[in-house]
Amino acid sequence: MPTRNLCNKRIIVGISGGIAAYKAAELVRRLIEHRAEVRVVMTRAAQEFITPLTLQALSGNPVHTELLDTGAEAAMGHIELARWADAMLVAPATADCLARIAQGKGDDLLATLALALDAPLAAAPAMNQAMWRNAATQANVALLARRGVHLFGPAEGPQACGDVGPGRMLEARQLAERLSSLFDSGVLAGLRVCITAGPTREAIDPVRYISNHSSGKMGYALAEAAVEAGASTTLISGPVVLELPHRGKVEHVNSAMDMLHASLAAAAECDIFIATAAVADYRPRQVAGQKIKKSSTTMVLELERNPDILSAVAALEHGPYCVGFAAETDRVVEYARDKLQRKKLDLIFANDVSDPSIGFNSDENLVTLVSESETLPLDKAPKRRLARTLITEIGRRYPPRA
Repeated sequence: MPTRNLCNKRIIVGISGGIAAYKAAELVRRLIEHRAEVRVVMTRAAQEFITPLTLQALSGNPVHTELLDTGAEAAMGHIELARWADAMLVAPATADCLARIAQGKGDDLLATLALALDAPLAAAPAMNQAMWRNAATQANVALLARRGVHLFGPAEGPQACGDVGPGRMLEARQLAERLSSLFDSGVLAGLRVCITAGPTREAIDPVRYISNHSSGKMGYALAEAAVEAGASTTLISGPVVLELPHRGKVEHVNSAMDMLHASLAAAAECDIFIATAAVADYRPRQVAGQKIKKSSTTMVLELERNPDILSAVAALEHGPYCVGFAAETDRVVEYARDKLQRKKLDLIFANDVSDPSIGFNSDENLVTLVSESETLPLDKAPKRRLARTLITEIGRRYPPRA
């Protein structure tokens, strides 16, 4: 469906004061169904037709009504809201609203957002047929179109005033489809992706643990890139010191067993599973209940093997498309291909962590894509840029060929 393009998109719905404002409730509901994130902005006149509480309940977010909101403006809230959006749709857009946007007014929050917006702006005109045909309205509409504003409608038909003619706001389904057409379909549009990231910590006692070198940067960058590509994304993160992704679900775990349970639960509901986490291979067989005192110059620990999370997910009946990472210090491609075959993976990315300029804790990485039939070296790049490349390569190969 074309509305897959709305998945993970951040949409501002601006509502101005016309009788068609009641249709905005259905519009917001449809956008949420298509997994867009919606923030609603209402003019004072719009609140005479439909309450902010209704739109808050449907969108799951507070409704913005005032330009000079003391709490929000402490952080320049209207500018942040404009930056937040991937698109803004004014529905209904009354004759007065279209005129104020055309004139570049900033006398309320809705008009100010239209001025501050860098993302696409669309408007769904809704007014009496005589007002729509008026030369002033037509001049404003023509001016907005020249400036790149997308006009959705209006439709023709019976109007609330009893007239018949052009001026009806398009239905919510039509508006969602037209809004969707403003976005390119991402390579993972509509798919569900689960990504593991970071290290695990295996407790020795309440204050000590065994772990791996991993910043989580690659996994977090992949989560952002998957969202950008249109996927509903779940990030299962070990303990890291990173800013949380702005979009998508994040589940925090600590140990390998925690990550295993979370991964198996997520894998049952995802299409693609990407394992970037540096899971500890071993854990102490016994975990002391109290801090172990330094009674000698040596400590002997008996370790047992942790389960292989990626293998467990790949072995699931009707499981997801599985992508692994191989951090090696020598014979990188050879070991990666062995891991691909042994764990029955669909794809693996291999990198040489003996090079301190890439891999763990670095901001750049260099990997080689390895599948059953190909070996493709990728250019060295910052992890955020590389993540987009990796997501593109995964999208090109999904679903796996039979």
